[in-house]
Amino acid sequence: MEVTSHRSESSAAPHPARPQLKALTTLRFFAAMYVVLFHMKVTGELAGGPGWYQNFASIGYIGVNCFFVLSGFILVYTYTDPLLRAPRFWQARFARIYPAYALSLALSAPFFFYAVRELDLPFYAWSSQHLLLACVLTLLLLQAWVPQGALTWNPVCWSLSVEAFFYLSFPTLLAWCRRQSPARLIAGLTAASLVSLGLSAFYVFAHPDGIDKINSGETTLLWKNILSFNPVARLPEFLVGMLAGELFLHGRVGRGAALPLVSGGLLILAVLTALVGKIPTPWISAGFLSPAFAAIIFGLALRPRWAAVLETKWLLILGEASYSLYLLHSLVITRVYDGLPALAHWARVALAVLAALAAALLCFFYVEKPGRDLLRPKTARSVGFPWRPAL
Repeated sequence: MEVTSHRSESSAAPHPARPQLKALTTLRFFAAMYVVLFHMKVTGELAGGPGWYQNFASIGYIGVNCFFVLSGFILVYTYTDPLLRAPRFWQARFARIYPAYALSLALSAPFFFYAVRELDLPFYAWSSQHLLLACVLTLLLLQAWVPQGALTWNPVCWSLSVEAFFYLSFPTLLAWCRRQSPARLIAGLTAASLVSLGLSAFYVFAHPDGIDKINSGETTLLWKNILSFNPVARLPEFLVGMLAGELFLHGRVGRGAALPLVSGGLLILAVLTALVGKIPTPWISAGFLSPAFAAIIFGLALRPRWAAVLETKWLLILGEASYSLYLLHSLVITRVYDGLPALAHWARVALAVLAALAAALLCFFYVEKPGRDLLRPKTARSVGFPWRPAL
């Protein structure tokens, strides 16, 4: 596939000449739905099922890994420009994420403040003791820097705190990526994956929280939270996506490589799913996944004909709303499911998921999109975003 090398004349706007990567918009939806499935298993709505499903659903949190790699890839594809002006880029990113983020905080505020004041639960212990700090950190997208406070307020928002750090670092990292040859990009991609793997290996073998906590799902473990939520610890995943994106722009990989790349990435995910319970949990989201997701993203970006099914209109709309779905699903699903006790289980699940999708679409069309159009730089407004990265 030949990829144009023309650079955008706008310092904050997406490149107007590059084709839309519609399949990646749909990939966002699938990643968001995987996170939804994980949370529904954790909260009990979809807790049963055969062993393969238990394994698959129990690692749905890796949808966030996909978001991080995808974010790095598409930001390079969209914004690579020797004249990129960091303040305008940051303004465009703020416009992209904060309106829906603010709405999710407003909607979750009543339960959050009730929980920290009235409920004596370990999950809310840190927030209860540091309520003002928790609020300030969350509003400023800084909560992921505090290990015990990463999941405060609306818990899924920790990843937005991590993404804010990625955005802050992006102009500098982009300048470095653009100077690298294809061979160095591949070497850097490998090195970044090994760094993630090394961090997980250190946790497994040093077990700073205690050897009995290695596979624990507790949310109050200091070092486990650092490994899971700290922006610096998650930076290699974003960097893998950036390096893959820059490699893609060199245009040296043909469309025929799409199927091997996507198949190889999916095979890695399938193997890790089969190994759930047989290997330490930290390995699941370690450096194995970054190249797997990068391969899938790279393959779909080549726009093979067989991927046209991912470019249907309804999937693209759901992909556009995937960011809002990610932010709001936990707030909607539990309340709808618990509010319909008289219905059959399958009906409660179906209605809860449909309500979450409806809420996401409403948020996208009436909050996220208008907020972005209002707040982003005028240059970006005039060109328009051919593809809107969710995270």
